[in-house]
Amino acid sequence: MERTQLASTVKQLRKEYGLTQEDLAMKSGVGLCFVRNLEQGKATLRMDKVNQLLDLFNYELTPMRKV
Repeated sequence: MERTQLASTVKQLRKEYGLTQEDLAMKSGVGLCFVRNLEQGKATLRMDKVNQLLDLFNYELTPMRKV
């Protein structure tokens, strides 16, 4: 999944669940700055933190071979 796709997916899921960025940070156990950077598509994200956040929505980011 590309960064921009991940960013838009997280933002869409957050809005579908009626969460603010602050709510998402608190419920997933990551920092607010991390949520903001993720939704902006920043390149310096840790995969374990991304999965910690995605777990709230029952999603998981996994490595994939490029085609």
